[in-house]
Amino acid sequence: MSTSFDGLISKVKECGQKTVSVAVAQDSAVLEAVRAAKDRGIANAILVGDEDKIKAIAGELKIDVSDFEIINEPDEWTAALTAVKLAHDGKADMYMKGLLETKTFLKSILDKEVGLRTGRTLSHVCVFDIPGIEQLLFFTDVAFMTYPTLEDKVHIIENTVEVAHACGVPNPKVAPLAAVEVVNPKMPVTVDAAELTKMNEEGKITGCIVDGPLSLDLAIDEEAARHKGATHRKIQGDADVLLFPDIHAGNLVYKAIVHMVDGVKNGCILTGTKVPAILTSRSDSFETKVNSIALAAVVAEELNKTR
Repeated sequence: MSTSFDGLISKVKECGQKTVSVAVAQDSAVLEAVRAAKDRGIANAILVGDEDKIKAIAGELKIDVSDFEIINEPDEWTAALTAVKLAHDGKADMYMKGLLETKTFLKSILDKEVGLRTGRTLSHVCVFDIPGIEQLLFFTDVAFMTYPTLEDKVHIIENTVEVAHACGVPNPKVAPLAAVEVVNPKMPVTVDAAELTKMNEEGKITGCIVDGPLSLDLAIDEEAARHKGATHRKIQGDADVLLFPDIHAGNLVYKAIVHMVDGVKNGCILTGTKVPAILTSRSDSFETKVNSIALAAVVAEELNKTR
């Protein structure tokens, strides 16, 4: 079981060499990340975009791109389609966003001819390595799903459990979060959480343990669980997966941790696709981009075994 990002990266090195295709690769942050990923033995890359601009940016950064395959395609949309087709056709194990808008990146993923559609719901997973917490924490969904329905939450759990399994967590504990840990009909989020718990107990959601509703402190703080008398719960401060009720709650907690907690490491991917898609923000750190490639590589290895 990987309990840190260092452990996750070690797990990557046990896998076969993975390749990431980058759409519109003329981006300094992305080029730095793929160069570091290659140097660390995490993954190789195929760079799709304006070749002259890619080489110019690489030159300014003193990055040697001579050992990467570069596919010259100056048009943004055509570059995205070319890059996603590499993943669709099995020539790349992961698909990464470069210097293009998120909506264009998602449009390429959903393309009927060369995209990565599987018929499953798409959702976002962020894996955190937080000082003081022994295990990796899987946050979902903090960036893609806005107001998930009960059915959406089932799919989000399924997608996230698949990622947790790939990271070596055999039976992850999933905490559907709310402001309180009891069902209140006036708070629909708590009703959904209880229903998800029931579905898990009935075998409709498998591969994990679901226990909700739970407040955040009960989910991640064993001492808080004891003080609140929650020793009867299946999760007592040892949750692996934090299922947020909506994008506001998830995104605010995500950004609070990233910007206010020292020593945090994280990586994020889009799931529900044929191969992992790396959808990082322009504001994400260099290390987050490298960690996201590592996370995608581990998930890609698991998908190769199970599909």
